[in-house]
Formats: sequence, structure tokens, C-alpha cells
Amino acid sequence: MKKTILTLLSLGAFSISMLSARADAPVKLLVVDMANIFDNHYETQAEKTKLDDANKKAQDALDNINKEGNTLVAQYKDLAEQAKNPAATQDAKTKAADQAQKIGQQIQQKMQDRDSFANNARSTIQQRIQSFRATMMDSISKVVVTVAKRHDATLVIDKSGPSLLGISPIIYTDASYDITSEVIAEINKGKPANMPAAVPVPAGASAAPAAETTPKITVPGVTQ
Repeated sequence: MKKTILTLLSLGAFSISMLSARADAPVKLLVVDMANIFDNHYETQAEKTKLDDANKKAQDALDNINKEGNTLVAQYKDLAEQAKNPAATQDAKTKAADQAQKIGQQIQQKMQDRDSFANNARSTIQQRIQSFRATMMDSISKVVVTVAKRHDATLVIDKSGPSLLGISPIIYTDASYDITSEVIAEINKGKPANMPAAVPVPAGASAAPAAETTPKITVPGVTQ
């Protein structure tokens, strides 16, 4: 029993000495702007170009649906007028009314097709953006760790994210503690030679693909 107590005391003394050693060790904090790095990453800007192209193609497809819907609306209005024409025979009015009803059903189907296509396009683009961001943040984080270790950092804090008050968690920092530019430079070392140079994006002016980047949904003349 006495031996056990002595062992516990020796372990306790060792733990205290380790804590004291850590407390005496200098703590080196660095800050980084992850959002700024993400925006200025050459892959982010390349992906934005691709997403803009995908968004344009989706909008072009919606524009075609718009035109088809407008054509149907024009046909429906013409048939509706024929069905009410006092100079027309009853048989002609009946046929026009029947055709107008069929066109009306086609218009409803066209609206459903439009909404389905738009929702699918929006979902596809948003999923692509989320997947890209997750992949990029993982990749960027690894580079941040590499640079931080180069500086023998103890802790790296991201200053880009807002706090519960909606402001940056870092109120002030000496510029010498900010490794954002160094991380961007490190990332650009791996840029393929055939890829255009990234256009610098000032902090706070994001050029990254946004989650709200979705095709506009409009069908002039066709209302739900």
C-alpha cells in the first residue's frame, strides 16, 4: 500500500513538472484568412468559370422553355377568343374551346417541366459548390498546417469567420502574425503551368462560387 502511494505521488509530481514545462514554453499564435485564401486559390477561380458556364447553359435551357410556354399561351388566347366570337358557329366555338382546354393542359405541364428543371439545376449546382468547398477547405487546411509548422506555431486562428455578434473573432492582429499571403504563395507553387494565373481578390470581395448562384426562373406570360 505504501509503495502504491509513493508511486502515485511520483506520477503526480511528474505530471506537475510536465505542466510547468508546457506553461514555461512560449506560445506562438498565428492568424489566417481562410476565406481570402479560398477566393484567391487558382482552383476556386477555375471552378467559378465552370460554374458560370453551367449556370448559363441551365438558363439557356430555361429560356427555351419560356419561349415554348409563351407560344402555348399565345395559342391559348387565340383559341379562347375564337370560342367567344359571336360571329362563329356553335360547332366552331365548341372546337375552339376544346382545343383551348388541351392547350391549357399543355401550359400546366410546361410549367411543371420548367419548375422541375429549375429545381434540379439549382440542386445540382448547390451540391457541386458544397462538395467543391469541402474539398478545397481540406486541401487548404493542409497547406496552412505546413506553413504553420514552418513557423513553429502553437495555434493558428481563422479570422475570416464571423462570431455570434456577426464580426470577425479577431479584433486586431499584428500583420507579422498573419500567414495568409504566405499560404497563398505556397498554394500557387502547385499551380499547373497551363492554368491561367489567379486574379487577386481583395479580402471581403469574394469571387468564389456562391451557394445562391442558381438559374433565374421566369416564364413571361405563363403564370401559376
